[in-house]
Amino acid sequence: MKTPKRIEPLIEDGLVDEVIRPLMSGKEAAVYVVRCGSQVRCAKVYKEADKRSFRQAAEYQEGRKVRGSRENRAMAKGSKFGRREREDNWQNAEVTALYRLADAGVRVPKPHDFLDGVLLMDLVTDGNGEAAPRLNDVTLTAEEALRYHDLMIGQIVRMLCAGLVHGDLSEFNVLLAEDGPVIIDLPQAVDAAGNNHAFRLLARDVENMALYFGRFAPELRTTRYAPEMWALFEKGELFANTRLTGEFAEREDQADVHAVMREIEAARRDEERRQAARREQDEPSVREEPPPPWLS
Repeated sequence: MKTPKRIEPLIEDGLVDEVIRPLMSGKEAAVYVVRCGSQVRCAKVYKEADKRSFRQAAEYQEGRKVRGSRENRAMAKGSKFGRREREDNWQNAEVTALYRLADAGVRVPKPHDFLDGVLLMDLVTDGNGEAAPRLNDVTLTAEEALRYHDLMIGQIVRMLCAGLVHGDLSEFNVLLAEDGPVIIDLPQAVDAAGNNHAFRLLARDVENMALYFGRFAPELRTTRYAPEMWALFEKGELFANTRLTGEFAEREDQADVHAVMREIEAARRDEERRQAARREQDEPSVREEPPPPWLS
């Protein structure tokens, strides 16, 4: 196939020998299967900001380190330089997270190189050597769902012990490799200790896993892993090999976080519906004018 323009610099530098085929195109990037010598890998080509559907919300940016005060001021002003710096930080965040998590033993694709907005990493494969499917594209038995959910909880714990929360974890960014799930798509990963939204994002990640695997093993929907692991994390008692119970009793003086989150989500959806209805009412009706006489 024709080499995408963004991958040409990697070919010129000898990092990629051939683009085999496109793999997928998502809200953040387009991914291609490439050959690097005797190895088959994938190249993630980040989309430009105006072509993405995923926005860099402030809640993800909080706690991230920026090179200097000049860059910080530029990003705050939204200048051309500042927008470029924000893009670089957004992309570098995933590269940094991948190296950090791979070193911590988390099941993520191994990164190899990052050049001009293109991330080169291992291709995750299934039992036939083909590109692994997303969890959303497979059907599981109850036994498989319980086993994979347990593995995913273990990976989330390892991530938290490494100081990171995925922030957008769902069945759409977990691949099912031959030996189990592999986590992908990490540009929005947040610092667990430096981001005030970290627990809420962690709770959402964990709940998304419970809801997905709960389709096949309904008992998983009532588990409480997020508050359990967060309580241990805050006390410095969470470790990569910590075995959780999935049970957690709130103190009487504490709010039920899950209930609060559900109420907030319901309120958000109601407001979206009200706004949509208001926009529809505000739109002027279009009255058809009769055609001019010379067109009759």
